[in-house]
Amino acid sequence: MPEANKTSRHAVNKIFGEALPDIAPDERDTASPDDDADRDRWLRNNIPPHHQ
Repeated sequence: MPEANKTSRHAVNKIFGEALPDIAPDERDTASPDDDADRDRWLRNNIPPHHQ
């Protein structure tokens, strides 16, 4: 069965170009702790008056 998988993957790569990544860019955790702190600060500074 692995040979069939290799063949089909080669066919897909031949049609669409290079192999698709195993993890999509939006699934990668690229946020740093500083980004989280900035986001939290922004949220605290922009609380609507009816939530205070």
